[in-house]
Amino acid sequence: MNLMANDIGVGIESIEYELGEIAITNDALNKENPSWDMEKTLERTGVLSRPIAAEGTTALDLAERASKKLFAKHLGLNFEDIDALIFCTQSPDFVLPPNSALLQDRLGLSINVMAFDISHACSGFLYSIGIARSLVMSRTATKVLVINADTYSRFIHPMDRSIRPLFGDGASATLISSHPSISIIDISFGTSGKQADRFIIKNGGARFQSISDLSITPDSSGRIQSQNHIYMDGMGVLSFFNSVIPKTVNELLLKNNLVVDDIEIFIFHQASKLALDGIKKALNIPDDKFIFDIAHTGNLVSASIPVVISNTINRHTIKSGQLGILCGFGVGLSWSTALVKFK
Repeated sequence: MNLMANDIGVGIESIEYELGEIAITNDALNKENPSWDMEKTLERTGVLSRPIAAEGTTALDLAERASKKLFAKHLGLNFEDIDALIFCTQSPDFVLPPNSALLQDRLGLSINVMAFDISHACSGFLYSIGIARSLVMSRTATKVLVINADTYSRFIHPMDRSIRPLFGDGASATLISSHPSISIIDISFGTSGKQADRFIIKNGGARFQSISDLSITPDSSGRIQSQNHIYMDGMGVLSFFNSVIPKTVNELLLKNNLVVDDIEIFIFHQASKLALDGIKKALNIPDDKFIFDIAHTGNLVSASIPVVISNTINRHTIKSGQLGILCGFGVGLSWSTALVKFK
């Protein structure tokens, strides 16, 4: 095992999160939709319940709560110490201004802070911390607050049984600095826009305005073909990432003179049980090294990975000095993989 010399001690100092206030169980979904086969859905998704934001609660609100938890945990850290803020979301409060500007005001961050949004979904945590790491390494910033927050429930047709049981609402707040508890040793990225239409909300942007939604008849799989809501070609997305993700993970390991056996913990985006089982099998990852933690959160989009990291650390199942692989993949289609070291 011979790590590359780019581990300069920049990474994740701390993580906190906030979930939607309402827990929607499988039983509740089944009562609302008696024709849904929730046993089969559970086998596919691995989700027993999902947190949904209350009416009037947005990703910005969840992000504010997560950020205040983060700062409450670090008594010596002040909001004024943050010199960069990255807000990753696909469900902003407004088309403009960006959520980052609104959160800067709510938290009372310095007016000298660099604040901007990025629009990424399930790969968004790693894209965000990759940018934050570069800001710290270049000395453009010293402490970067990374927000990953979404309320995908707002974009899901309530009758879409192929998607509604899968997603939850939540936000994470991550502090990136040169005093990490998790060092980012190396990170890679990928994008395939050719497959972008496999995971899309067609209406609502500048190209296609939202229209009256008359398309409420489910197809044979139970999917609602509404262009105002999320459309996901589940099998197409699954097939693509089953071929891409094992390859990109192995490439990053090879680059750092490592193999799967050298890694003690694998934390992938919690896409679904079906997706994670396929990737685990393809990489031949032992069960005790692979984290599966989706049962009571659902797919939290870009907040998925940081929530799992936080929960795993709180359960004391990560030991000092262990190497880990983080991997996110989703809308775009886009993906990212990081090699990290827990301190």
